[in-house]
Amino acid sequence: MPVESGSSAAARQAKQKRKSHSLSIRRTNSTEQDRPGLQRDLLEGQETKLPLSLRTNLLDLFGQIEREFENLYLENIELRREIESLNDRLAADGQTVEGADLAKGALKTKASHSTSQLSQKLKTTYKASTSKIVSSFKATTSRAVCQLVKEYVGHRDGIWDLSVARTQPVVLGTASADHTAMLWSIETGKCLLKYVGHQGSVNSIKFHPTEQMALTASGDQTAHIWRYLVQLPTPQPVADTVQTPCEDDLDFSDKDDADGEVEGPNDCPSVRVPTTTLRSHQGVVIAADWLVGGKQVVTASWDRAANLYDVETSELVHSLTGHDQELTHCCTHPNQRLVVTSSRDTTFRLWDFRDPSIHSVNVFQGHTDTVTSAVFTVGDNVVSGSDDRTVKVWDLKNMRSPIAAIRTDSAVNRISVSVNQKIIALPHDNRQVRLFDMSGVRLARLPRSNRQGHRRMVCCSAWCEDNTACNLFTCGFDRQAIGWNINIPALLQEK
Repeated sequence: MPVESGSSAAARQAKQKRKSHSLSIRRTNSTEQDRPGLQRDLLEGQETKLPLSLRTNLLDLFGQIEREFENLYLENIELRREIESLNDRLAADGQTVEGADLAKGALKTKASHSTSQLSQKLKTTYKASTSKIVSSFKATTSRAVCQLVKEYVGHRDGIWDLSVARTQPVVLGTASADHTAMLWSIETGKCLLKYVGHQGSVNSIKFHPTEQMALTASGDQTAHIWRYLVQLPTPQPVADTVQTPCEDDLDFSDKDDADGEVEGPNDCPSVRVPTTTLRSHQGVVIAADWLVGGKQVVTASWDRAANLYDVETSELVHSLTGHDQELTHCCTHPNQRLVVTSSRDTTFRLWDFRDPSIHSVNVFQGHTDTVTSAVFTVGDNVVSGSDDRTVKVWDLKNMRSPIAAIRTDSAVNRISVSVNQKIIALPHDNRQVRLFDMSGVRLARLPRSNRQGHRRMVCCSAWCEDNTACNLFTCGFDRQAIGWNINIPALLQEK
């Protein structure tokens, strides 16, 4: 149709203008490289009490800021011209953006969509450039340190979940799409044991509160309880690692992405038979957790139900139904008989088993997309994360609206909250891990570059504040888990 050919021609012209504009920006940058040096010369004669090195660093940073905003200003002007030009062409073809009659409703929608795309490009460019400047400046001045301590490599597919044992010996457990779960020495990074009893992807792992038992959920529609007996190896001297500021301004390409085969640990002993198999679900079991005391477990499935089982008899006690779509996660309260289940129906539900005669349920509606996880804090709060790129903090005593909301730039996966300081660790689809407090204040972003950090989607995070070496763990679809040392006092001092 003539209308479509006119629009495509306008799009080609806009693309050519952007390309020529980017070339002009490069020429402008190349001709103005001496400007910071000129400013430095002009300011050298002024009296100051700042050290020379600090002053030079500040001048360089402000020079970068000036150049970035100048480029943004020029691009803003150019984009506005493109929008005006596109509006003129659309008006000439009878597709007026303003004042179109009802007969041209479809054309108006198309024109509005085109202009909104250009406006969105402008907003995205502005935000990306300015956030990079702010990250660079904050990295220079931040006193908080997030240090990568250990990488746990051995799985042959992505790692969905991880957890830390609550009894001695303290080990790290990982659940992977390669149909296995592994137990690791936190200090040495060595695989201590591999569980190979599942016939499908292992989607979650949780440790018994008092005994050496693990609970795993799988795509084979079952949950397994299995015992383990491991001996921690003698820790080797840890090589000095480079301390990296939490705000990592370097984000390199993915040329070193882990696409090759990863050799698994060959000398790792394995467990093949569970002590208890929990069957009742008609779909993938996506998560499972122990209730307080460890005598019952709850499982969440894609069959839209959560099941409560007795561990000793493996019998089904309750089937928790009500969600309209597949469940994505379940979590139990550390001190009370409370369960929270998350679902793709954009809600999460609180199940109360404190009174044996009454099993109440409350529905939380505050997200616009899949709720990927909802977890309890030690107090009376629930923290929920969603594919709608938000994290919300709820008070169990007032469930109508969240008491804090965190907006991010990427979908949020299985979150965790530290017990003592209540710091929320957010693993993202975009490979980032961010730390926030309960009031929604951003504290840090873990380092990520082509030298360290995750190179694929980060699926889960888990705190272990009692461990002096690693107090935060993350895992992702780059087939590795990472142990971090977070300087929490410095982190909170930065607030």
